[in-house]
Amino acid sequence: MDEKALGRRLQEARRKANLTQQELCQKAGLSYSTLAKIERGAIRSPSVFTVASIAAATGVPMEELLNVELSASSTPATVEKKRSKTGISFVYLDVNGVLVRFFHRAFSQIAKETAIGADTVETLFWRHNDAVCRGELSYADFNAFFTRELNMPSFDWKKYYMDSVEPMPGVGELVTWLSENYRLGLLTNNMPGFTHELLSTNRIPNVNYDVIIDSSEVKAIKPEDKIYEIASQRAGVEPQEILLIDDGRTNLMAADRLGWHVLWFDDYYPEESLARVRQALEF
Repeated sequence: MDEKALGRRLQEARRKANLTQQELCQKAGLSYSTLAKIERGAIRSPSVFTVASIAAATGVPMEELLNVELSASSTPATVEKKRSKTGISFVYLDVNGVLVRFFHRAFSQIAKETAIGADTVETLFWRHNDAVCRGELSYADFNAFFTRELNMPSFDWKKYYMDSVEPMPGVGELVTWLSENYRLGLLTNNMPGFTHELLSTNRIPNVNYDVIIDSSEVKAIKPEDKIYEIASQRAGVEPQEILLIDDGRTNLMAADRLGWHVLWFDDYYPEESLARVRQALEF
């Protein structure tokens, strides 16, 4: 595959569809950094599922993007992925509590700077977090709220968040293994732009995810049924073929009710959790 030629064709398809890179990312469920690398030809042999998502979002036939001619009896080239003994073919990873941890330390830092109790800061945060992650409250309004409530000259939650999170120990190796053997996606409750920044700064493994479901983009949060329905549709497989790895029990139970496989990730004991993931995905 000529990655640079493919990148030019994808870029041309996006422009003909009058889509910016951010708009295409949202429609196709891709991270900005992944799309940018593909258009530059910097990703060797992009996943056929990623190309298929771009084809669907731009309305350009997949064979045209891949520059192949299909006869009536031929089929597009596919990337062989594994299926676990229990029938799992697609894995969704949560971000906070699975790929990164310790963002709660930001509450202590804010409390230290404002001389306001960390419990009060945390209460204010959770009072509005869901609305921002769901896209009902703008990120700017969220920051303005904190500026007023904490009597600060300015406030930027993203800065505190990014300064506090750290990669989950051992998860980079696991994500690489998952991307090589299974179709892989992110399913996260996050504020606008946070997931893309985590990827672009390599705070979370920046592999070629097949699907990224960001709550702020799809306007729904876990554990609401809507976000799982969107995730199922974009995964393109039956519910019983999907595994969700999440640190939230409520989120897992919602997925379980819809027929997904689920696995709880304990960020206090990541080594044990990583071992259980490997065990669940034996093939």
